[in-house]
Amino acid sequence: MDKDRIAGSAKQLNGSVKEAVGFTKVTAMAQAVSAPITRRSVVAGLSTAQVALLAGADNAYAQATKTASEKSLYDRLGGVFAIAGVVDHFSDAVVKNPIVGQKSENPQLREWHTKNLERLPGLKFMRTLWVCNVSGGPFQFKATKPGTTPLGLEEAHRALRISPAEFDEVAAELGRTLDFVKVPKPEKAEVLAAFAAHKGEVTAGYSRGQ
Repeated sequence: MDKDRIAGSAKQLNGSVKEAVGFTKVTAMAQAVSAPITRRSVVAGLSTAQVALLAGADNAYAQATKTASEKSLYDRLGGVFAIAGVVDHFSDAVVKNPIVGQKSENPQLREWHTKNLERLPGLKFMRTLWVCNVSGGPFQFKATKPGTTPLGLEEAHRALRISPAEFDEVAAELGRTLDFVKVPKPEKAEVLAAFAAHKGEVTAGYSRGQ
């Protein structure tokens, strides 16, 4: 009788142990399933080639995001119509400017701004293309008198014999126009810097004592 009772107790204890072990396994599985799937845990399970592919996709996405968020100077100026408006105002102002326009002491500039004004609309068009091109727009400038680079200005201005001081006055007139149309300071600075970068070309025909 005691043997039967002992055997029964042992069987019941063994069953309880199995239930406890099973519960522990189920709990562990549930915790594994409910654990959040993180990027680190995913990467840990990938091969070297798969990790490289994932990194490449990340870089492409970052570059696309950067490109989309950083607009070109052309876009920030308002595109071709806004640029054409700036060029129109600037070109008319240069004609009237006492230093580089119709009353300039430079005979070449004075003659151009008094006897060649029928060419001014075409010049405005070419200037608009140049600014659109140099500011990152979709239009390509092609000089009627090509310089050493696609945007080079030396041959187009050589015969005008523009001095460094006259160039600076044209740049100042451009600055006044940008202020007139309320171009923000960062964009104004970029436009003037792009123009100043070609000072050596525009003044290539000048020589002291001419």
